Amino acid sequence: MRAESPGPQHEWLDADAGPVVRPYTLTGGRVRPPVDGFDLLAFVLTTPAAEPAGAPGLQPEHRRLVELARRPKAVADLAADLDLAVGVVRVLLGDLLAHGFVAVHRPPATAYLPDDNILKAVVSGLRAL
Repeated sequence: MRAESPGPQHEWLDADAGPVVRPYTLTGGRVRPPVDGFDLLAFVLTTPAAEPAGAPGLQPEHRRLVELARRPKAVADLAADLDLAVGVVRVLLGDLLAHGFVAVHRPPATAYLPDDNILKAVVSGLRAL
């Protein structure tokens, strides 16, 4: 029988994956962003003056978000690219927004979308062709 290796064993260590970091540690236990309005379809874009390297308290995930948002990207896409939960990404984006490193462009409200009757008329017209 083989004895276990000496030293403390931790539940958060995984031999295959290495150390595991829980999502709430990335956000400091916060579950809501400091500002509202991070819709899944909202586009995030890095501001021209964004320089997160000099900002204290920013994590590597913050810096990666700034790099990914050099071109407009949806919040859902940023979460997928970082392989993080959307809630975590919203909190991190809230931090970046508070520092002025990113700008958020919200999708148009539903009041600006065409009426259902107009869409039905267009579909009927296309079918008649």
